[in-house]
Amino acid sequence: MHIPSADTLDIPVLTFEDALKVKHPDEYDTNRWLYVPDFYSEYRYILGTKGDNPLICIGINPSTAAPDDLDNTLKSVERIALHNGFDSFIMFNVYAQRATNPDDMEENFNEFLHKENMKAFEYVLKLSKKRPCVWAAWGNIIEKRDYLSECVLTMAEIGKRYNALWYTAGKISKKGHPHHPQYLKKDSPHDTFDIDKYCTEDLGK
Repeated sequence: MHIPSADTLDIPVLTFEDALKVKHPDEYDTNRWLYVPDFYSEYRYILGTKGDNPLICIGINPSTAAPDDLDNTLKSVERIALHNGFDSFIMFNVYAQRATNPDDMEENFNEFLHKENMKAFEYVLKLSKKRPCVWAAWGNIIEKRDYLSECVLTMAEIGKRYNALWYTAGKISKKGHPHHPQYLKKDSPHDTFDIDKYCTEDLGK
């Protein structure tokens, strides 16, 4: 379990650029893993494996996972990515604050953390040698905080600039939200996801 020790507004937070520069090569295989920042903290921008054709999975917020220590959600993401023909996976999140229970997420939106997280999103979109593939996988948890929907809107706009393909896996909820990946089978197929329709109709924006 990760319970936030403080709101991210009250702690030092590295910019994405600075976090990307931090390296601890003795702690994990940097040839295999992409981990930013590469130490355990109250926030995480990126966790995934390196490859030319990554599946970029978007959850709500990070929990305890780290290189060589994936949680059940990340294990499911990796299985489904490999089964669907991708050579790697990247776990990204709508909001970068760590909290195993989304109810523990901070009430107050940290605009600085969000902006740096969006820089990280652009970075992972650029990693794809082909058209970037983004798997929307945040579930109904998107409703936990009002600011989360605004974060998704920003991500959708950034995705357009990189001609991203959006997918889902599993049943869409009655409220129109994409399915969370944890309990999906490894052979779960990916379906196209109309992110523009979702943003205008299901997020009510």
